[in-house]
Amino acid sequence: MKKLMTVLFAFGLMMSMSLVAQDSTASQDSMKAAPSAAKPTHVMGKISDDGKSFVSDKDGKTWTISNPDAVKGHEGHHVVLKANVDTTNNAVNVVSLKMAGDSGMSNTSPK
Repeated sequence: MKKLMTVLFAFGLMMSMSLVAQDSTASQDSMKAAPSAAKPTHVMGKISDDGKSFVSDKDGKTWTISNPDAVKGHEGHHVVLKANVDTTNNAVNVVSLKMAGDSGMSNTSPK
């Protein structure tokens, strides 16, 4: 009877340890996947004519603009975006923008 209780106790202990390990791995993965936690970065390029995408000057990569209202009125313009970049969805969320030719820091923020 003592052996049975010892085996059951050991089995229960091992199961609880494996559950704790799975829980900590899941919480670490969710922390990595949060794109909103990243700092906004500055990228230079051209807004498409329809205002729904952005082509980076650095590598020529096309990004989808997740909030196209933020760039309204700047379609087809060469701009510097301050944006949160989501590489998994190939999208940018525009925080602010300025015309690339401007030397001043007047930003147009989305509403």
